[in-house]
Amino acid sequence: MAGIVVVGSQWGDEGKGKITNFIAQESDMVVRYQGGNNAGHTIYVNGQKFELSAIPSGIFNPARLAVIGNGSVVNPKALLEELRAIQDKGVTTDNLRISDRAHVIFPYHILIDQLADAKKGDGKIGTTGRGIGPTYMDKAARTGIRVVDLLDEDVLRERLTTVLAEKNELLEKIYNHAPLDLDELVAEFSGYGDALRPYITDTTVIVNEYLDADKRVLLEGAQGAMLDIDHGTYPYVTSSSPVGGGATIGAGIGPTKIDRVVGVAKAYTSRVGDGPFPTELFDEVGATIREVGHEYGVVTKRPRRIGWLDTVVLRHAARIGGFTHLSLNSLDVLSGLKTLKIAVAYELDGQRIEHYPASLADVRRVTPVYEELPGWDEDITQVKTREELPANAEAYLKRVEELIGVPLYTFAVGPSNEQTIILFDIWNEG
Repeated sequence: MAGIVVVGSQWGDEGKGKITNFIAQESDMVVRYQGGNNAGHTIYVNGQKFELSAIPSGIFNPARLAVIGNGSVVNPKALLEELRAIQDKGVTTDNLRISDRAHVIFPYHILIDQLADAKKGDGKIGTTGRGIGPTYMDKAARTGIRVVDLLDEDVLRERLTTVLAEKNELLEKIYNHAPLDLDELVAEFSGYGDALRPYITDTTVIVNEYLDADKRVLLEGAQGAMLDIDHGTYPYVTSSSPVGGGATIGAGIGPTKIDRVVGVAKAYTSRVGDGPFPTELFDEVGATIREVGHEYGVVTKRPRRIGWLDTVVLRHAARIGGFTHLSLNSLDVLSGLKTLKIAVAYELDGQRIEHYPASLADVRRVTPVYEELPGWDEDITQVKTREELPANAEAYLKRVEELIGVPLYTFAVGPSNEQTIILFDIWNEG
């Protein structure tokens, strides 16, 4: 068997989609194991740009299955719109499979997400407002509605009758919002069930069949390790587990079926949303990196917060995620900066620490301990091998490997697949 997990190593938006798509070229199946349509992937295929939210990046090869696993949450309206958008560009979607056990995002989830976060004022989490968190809340509370329920209108009506009574009371009495209509929701979501019926199946069966047949299965997470519900900067996190271990639950496989875990990071740090960010830059250097790197959210278009590379964060991500390899993106964005900084530790109350504190009060008080490296002026966007890099760029990569304790699998000098330098065959080596 060959199961490889791709995990974000920071706060998301690290370029996982590109790395996933690259590894997927040699895979038989790509599985999205958690998250919803709040996580954007920008992928370039044959010169065309695609921005995906819910659909696994394996969709672009009709010989490969693209699977939305049971650990994901599905907005059927948004998913159908996304399917139509890529179909209009000539992409076949017959290879999509959706878990019948995945939970469904309803309009009340989206409303509650937006209204609840707005009500928190300065204490808001900064969600994308797409209903992801409230859907996972219902899943944990055992009041959620699953994809399989969309296939039987009677079952859907029975489930929605109970759930909607509670949600409407919440909308009306807490948020002063008009209630939603039961009949309209049943009709709308039964229609979605009919439209998605050809794709819906027990994905745990097919994923395990592929692994047991020694086929190549790639598992992709949404967001990043620092947004993990258990190990991230809680409460400024997502509502599921994007780390490597989350793949076992979200795809329905055993941990013994995972061979390698690739952590994806940028050569600096970016973040969307609120929460502490020790290496955040508020100066002209941060603004320059944001513009050169086009650091705006794929889904939300929000400007991303920018900071120096934080290896305290990356070591934390590697430890909890079980990284065997690292992919470092956006190295080219740093070209032209005279001096580069890497956070190698923190100082907290006069003490040097090399781990990421659980207490956000502590994180807000830390001061990054920086190591400075000389930058480079050369344009590296046409580099094809590691040996072609300027000496200072190569020294930067080497120092990152040393600080994280994980070898590089790839580094990227631009956004396209052609600008991603592969150092070895991840399926057969390392």
